[in-house]
Amino acid sequence: MQSASPRSILHILAPAQAGGLERVVRALSVGQGGRGHKVTVAAVLERSLQRGADAAAQAYEHPFIASFAGTNVLAVPVIVGRRDYLRERMAIRALAEQHAVDIVHTHGRRPDVVDSGIARARHIPAVTTVHGFTGEGLRSFVTAAIQRRAFRRFDGVAAVSDAIAEALKRFGVPADRVHVIQNAYDQVAPPLPRAEARARLGVANDAYVIGWVGRLSREKGMDVLLAALAQLRDRPVTVAVIGSGSEQAALAADAATRGVADAVRWLGQVNDAPRLFCGFDLFVLSSRTEGTPIALFEAMDAGIPVVATAVGGVPAVVSSAEAYLVPSEDPAALARAIRESFDDRPSGHAHAASARERLRADYAVGPWLDRYDQLYTALVSMRNVRDADRGAA
Repeated sequence: MQSASPRSILHILAPAQAGGLERVVRALSVGQGGRGHKVTVAAVLERSLQRGADAAAQAYEHPFIASFAGTNVLAVPVIVGRRDYLRERMAIRALAEQHAVDIVHTHGRRPDVVDSGIARARHIPAVTTVHGFTGEGLRSFVTAAIQRRAFRRFDGVAAVSDAIAEALKRFGVPADRVHVIQNAYDQVAPPLPRAEARARLGVANDAYVIGWVGRLSREKGMDVLLAALAQLRDRPVTVAVIGSGSEQAALAADAATRGVADAVRWLGQVNDAPRLFCGFDLFVLSSRTEGTPIALFEAMDAGIPVVATAVGGVPAVVSSAEAYLVPSEDPAALARAIRESFDDRPSGHAHAASARERLRADYAVGPWLDRYDQLYTALVSMRNVRDADRGAA
């Protein structure tokens, strides 16, 4: 579909190797490019992560940047030091000028705080998508507070769930600037054959495999699944964990303490993880907080049963007709739901079939792109009116 008002859009993020935020930004930018917008994606990468003589060449091999090969989106690495914010702003400003950008759209804490002011300097709308809230500790608390103040200066703040929208309003973001735009699902690559996926997971064909995919940090609740697993020793289940993070060593030690280490496979970061979901017999999302998790969409697309905590935007995506929903931080309830799915396979598959139908019906990319087009158009119109009033004064 050709956009009625093509624009030059600059998306900015500091991407991990892979993840839900990265999937969303890719789907949004490629979709917008397909509608006739000129789309540039600035990927802020820390120089310490780019080893060797030719850091720029290595940056183009970063999985997120490489994922744009063959698309109509220009993905540009911005290589800076960890706290080299001035150099980062200068590089982003140069991109905005070079591509005559008329929308700046940030994703994540660093670009929200460091780079959004470039839009204000150019008198163009600044938009952010708030994908969720993460992190613990004093440093994270301080940077989160700075980000929350930054939210109030955006022209538009897109929340991926009603829960996030309400939190933004509590943080002082004016209600008329908050817009709920749930994520959509765009399958990037077809799933592998089940036997091949299970070989990649390193599990036997007859094993019952619980898949867990995400960042190994407290808000994702992997520790809750380990506690539930300790209550499932009478069931022959294996947990395949895809992801990495600061808590991995502590979680591995926790698994050993609980006597379930032999039932857990730590697979680390897998860049094509969505292709492996068909190798799972059950997907578990044990998070303490969520926005609209892309991993949940991937499980729905794979047609596998889901057990999920009813947090954030999760209950808006799946009901009890499509998934087993349990309270957050309740290992006993999580264990009961996993046991029920293990013992009653037909019921689990019926839930999965309903979930796949809902994914196709409610989370298509087209209407999602429409919402962002509408938001951009409204913000540009408001900005033009304000500029005209300022000029008249």
